[in-house]
Amino acid sequence: MPELRKPRRYQGFVTAVLVILGAPLASSYLAAQWLKYPTAGVPRKADGKVDMAAPTPRLADGKPDFSGIWTTGEPFDRRAHGLSSPKDLPGPRDPQSSPEAQSPADPTAIVGSRQMANIGIDLPGGLPYQPWLAPIVKERTDNLAIDDPHIRCLPDNFLRAYGMPHLLKFVHTPSLLVMLNELNAGYRQVFTDARPLPKDPNPSLQGYSSGKWSGDTLVIDTIGVRDDTWIDWNGSVLTEAAKVREQIRRPDFGHLDIQVTVDDPKAYTKPWTVTLKQRIVVDTELIDEICVENEQSLKHLK
Repeated sequence: MPELRKPRRYQGFVTAVLVILGAPLASSYLAAQWLKYPTAGVPRKADGKVDMAAPTPRLADGKPDFSGIWTTGEPFDRRAHGLSSPKDLPGPRDPQSSPEAQSPADPTAIVGSRQMANIGIDLPGGLPYQPWLAPIVKERTDNLAIDDPHIRCLPDNFLRAYGMPHLLKFVHTPSLLVMLNELNAGYRQVFTDARPLPKDPNPSLQGYSSGKWSGDTLVIDTIGVRDDTWIDWNGSVLTEAAKVREQIRRPDFGHLDIQVTVDDPKAYTKPWTVTLKQRIVVDTELIDEICVENEQSLKHLK
């Protein structure tokens, strides 16, 4: 199976543009995409480097502002292991913060997270699968996720998106948090007015999300996702019975801490909780990354 799709912001992409179009045209094209445009309002140290530990930005109402472009704060570069597959797993979580997390992510070298293949890798004993789900996840891992919806160009569920090698842009107002995924121009809306969740939701990939503040932590409850919604490369899923709670904090300028609790009795024997860390990306923007454009994977999977 080919490696999971990577953003077209890689150096190889830039090189190809330069070769095909020539330097003058390429410069205009890149400028039009704002790939290297300075981000306004970024706190910097005396040496010009981004101050990742600067105070948390605030909305007009005083609450933390989550606006920004984000990617995983715990990167794991599977390319270094040869053929990328769900079986490529990192070692135990380092109790010390990774050095990568102390600086903004490089937008030309975005990789997936430690949890991309197995979102429960840091849980003792792994995810508590129901008996019917455990053999399915094993089969999906063994066959290198040949039926992965991501490989088939379907949108990623929001939990999975936190760990994928694609940028997420958060646009935050006092009443709404919009999460934009550059892959397939995806989006998710989180209403932060504490509105009640629907009693009988029509299942959707991202579900229905309502948030409220607890101090400086935004607590988001989500229901109404579709059955068999993949949340990692191994093929772990959410079902229509799932209730997902995210507790999002921005402790400083450069980081987000997202604690996720999944209560899905149809798929798991008990609720489970993981933390998915994010770090800021500056001086760049989202670009079009449409999976079905010149898609080549499906014909090789038949």
